[in-house]
Amino acid sequence: MNDENNIYKDDGFIIETKDLKKYYKDGTIKALDGVSISVKPGEVVVIIGPSGSGKSTLLRSLNLLEIPTEGEVLFRGVDISAKHVNINLHRQKMGMVFQHFNLFPHKTILQNMTLAPIKLLKKTKEEAEKKAIELLQKVALADRADAYPSQLSGGQKQRIAIVRALCMEPEVMLFDEPTSALDPELVGEVLDVMKNLAKEGMTMLCVTHEMGFAKEVADRVIFMADGVIVEEGTPGEIFTSPKNPRLQQFLQSIL
Repeated sequence: MNDENNIYKDDGFIIETKDLKKYYKDGTIKALDGVSISVKPGEVVVIIGPSGSGKSTLLRSLNLLEIPTEGEVLFRGVDISAKHVNINLHRQKMGMVFQHFNLFPHKTILQNMTLAPIKLLKKTKEEAEKKAIELLQKVALADRADAYPSQLSGGQKQRIAIVRALCMEPEVMLFDEPTSALDPELVGEVLDVMKNLAKEGMTMLCVTHEMGFAKEVADRVIFMADGVIVEEGTPGEIFTSPKNPRLQQFLQSIL
């Protein structure tokens, strides 16, 4: 991995996008219409906005689950959207957690967590299991290592999805509305795991409707609408003194 890591440049940012555009239907739908962001290591960035504003498209573009129409995506100074780049190498450095848990139903929790580290990071079964158990202990689910996904609650599955991503030892965690599919009483246990990750210094980008989480944990909040960044700032600036009328209207509708 050392040679692979030598390709990176240290320009002070871990993730950047430059004039990122994603168009559908011959440009009639502009999911992203020139989005530029810069994220420092250890920063927690929360992305908010109405449905269809481009939040999830932006997040999915960061590890090229969505291929940009135009613009650049840089990971530690390297344009990972360039044709010659090994995107799978970079994806290993970005853990992603979706609304739905995407666990293999026929495998135990431990097997779900160790599959990728053994296959992609070339860890031994013993190494992978040791790391997985440590992470399960952190989210109070070590006793469910031999259970199957169908035996867990939605909140437990999502906590497993988070620590499964952490098994790959990522440098960045991307969260795409990780609590939106959960019953309200289960949301808190997932947000607690995310809060602890933030305290430990994990770089995080999170699309969420949980404004309390954004206020408490975010270093910066980005408000998107119609495929562009309308306003960004600290949680205090965004929630206490929003400047843009579109943001003011959005906050009035949800708070």
